[in-house]
Amino acid sequence: MSHQPRVAIIGAGYAGMAAAVELLEHDISVSIFETSRQLGGRARAVTLPEMTVDNGQHILIGAYRETLRLMKMVGADPKHLLQRLPLTLDYPGKLRVAAPKLPAPLHLAWALLFAQGLNWHEKRAAIGFMQSMKSTQFRLNKDMTVTALLDQHQQPDRLREYLWNALCVAALNTPADEASAQVFLNVLRDTLASDRAASDLLLPRVDLGALFPEPAARHVMARGGKIHCSTAVGGITGEPGAFSLYDNSPEKKPLGQYSHVICAVAPYHLRALLENLPALDDTLQRTDRLEYQPIVTCYLAYPVPVTLPEPMIGIENGVTQWLFDRPRILKPAPHDSPPGLLAAVISARGRHLDLSQSELTQRIHEEVRQIMGDIPQPLWSRVITEKRATWACKPNTSRPARITPLSGLLLAGDYVEGEYPGTIEGAVRSGVSAAHKILNFDVR
Repeated sequence: MSHQPRVAIIGAGYAGMAAAVELLEHDISVSIFETSRQLGGRARAVTLPEMTVDNGQHILIGAYRETLRLMKMVGADPKHLLQRLPLTLDYPGKLRVAAPKLPAPLHLAWALLFAQGLNWHEKRAAIGFMQSMKSTQFRLNKDMTVTALLDQHQQPDRLREYLWNALCVAALNTPADEASAQVFLNVLRDTLASDRAASDLLLPRVDLGALFPEPAARHVMARGGKIHCSTAVGGITGEPGAFSLYDNSPEKKPLGQYSHVICAVAPYHLRALLENLPALDDTLQRTDRLEYQPIVTCYLAYPVPVTLPEPMIGIENGVTQWLFDRPRILKPAPHDSPPGLLAAVISARGRHLDLSQSELTQRIHEEVRQIMGDIPQPLWSRVITEKRATWACKPNTSRPARITPLSGLLLAGDYVEGEYPGTIEGAVRSGVSAAHKILNFDVR
């Protein structure tokens, strides 16, 4: 490069921090601006009066190769910070699918053939579906809903309920009758149909800030990068090669001039940043059309140990979809962690949103009792609702491109064009891709 880029990154979530780490690896100057005092964006730690928890119980998977690569780069060792478990879907007394440590594709065939709770017809249907998708390289001629795809392949009801629909909601945070079949197939291709380790579940042993954003921040500052927390960017003006940032005060105080800008904020914050750049009208219209899905996480702190059959189990026909045994994941458990801390996760829209927090907590407690028997009421509980946790991953959703019409101004986030749904890996990949564009690498 004849002129060394000077890059501003707006947003210190997973996408923004990934971009910063990748750029600094090639000695590019970066300045990060973050409105909050915390790092992590929509995957962050939340400090409660009782203890620190995450704003949602996130799961990573072995296929998150870019996330794992960058964690290692910044000194956040995945072996210590993540509990790696072979893929296990456990609905106590109803279904259990567990992938053994066998080479691919034997691990998947074994998991389906020896699944507990499925009859031979259902097992053959599941294996046949995966074989059919593999024969087409997991590509559809035309996108459709996951439900429509399962209809085409005559998947039995129980198989849908406990396997395909459950995986769809967990991965896409969108109900199967609304979700993009193509994006769902992208996930299946890279997990169940890939190497054995790709389908492993990776459960964070630390809070989401300590998992990557905070180690990344230390890495960035050690290499001369700047991080400005509690600094809201009010907008961007200028032209390629000379973008000016200003704050959101009435005086619109300048925050500096940069050759490149990576906007790594949530999509619903994008318009406020870019509305003074007419060339980006189409980009903003695409972003404005995005719909969103919520995620609700309820923490229940029991005064006695409440040990689930697995660190993560599914709930049949309840408001809860997944229960997590936090003490079994957080090893060693924090000193302020109660002996029986559970996290109940409910993805996407549903009837649970009509309940008050107290009603929802009691319903979840009753569902825990159905599994664990007569246990006392929790010492405390907290319901955390992210109303716009992810974009709604529907068929043919028109997502904004990573590369905007203004050369040098790029977008990063789990919502930009790409193969993945709204996940941590999608965010990280977008940040790396934006960095590579600035570095004149090939952008895929």
